[in-house]
Amino acid sequence: MSRAKVVILNRKTLKFEIDLDFVLIAITTSLKDYRICHHINKHLRFGFTRSADLEVDLLPGAQPVYFSLFQHHWEASETDFYFIANKGSEGYLVPEMRKADYFLLIRNYIDDVDLEQLISGLNRIPEIVAAVKIDPKKIKSRENLLF
Repeated sequence: MSRAKVVILNRKTLKFEIDLDFVLIAITTSLKDYRICHHINKHLRFGFTRSADLEVDLLPGAQPVYFSLFQHHWEASETDFYFIANKGSEGYLVPEMRKADYFLLIRNYIDDVDLEQLISGLNRIPEIVAAVKIDPKKIKSRENLLF
């Protein structure tokens, strides 16, 4: 009869959770980025301005992919808004959401009433087909949205 030796190792598991402290709105429209930002600025009294393109390493070892990026800041609540193209120079920022043309990423504080008014206002712009709040935790490629 052979004996089995059982060895129990002390293991520590390090859990790493990405801080997804932002609100995400997917926007569908046929307009170019600068045109839709103009409409948002006009209809919702925003002040989106063009920033340097967002550079994302989608595949390890491959060239970075660039996505157009616009910014707006609410002084009163220190809220930052980023309008980002989903389709970049060589791929999608969020490949599993190819029907979304752009994302509106909101950092820092926005209350529920302001958020609902913003989404409603976006959906009233005739050139926007749809603007929908998305749960970032349900997106597989959510790391691409961290910058």
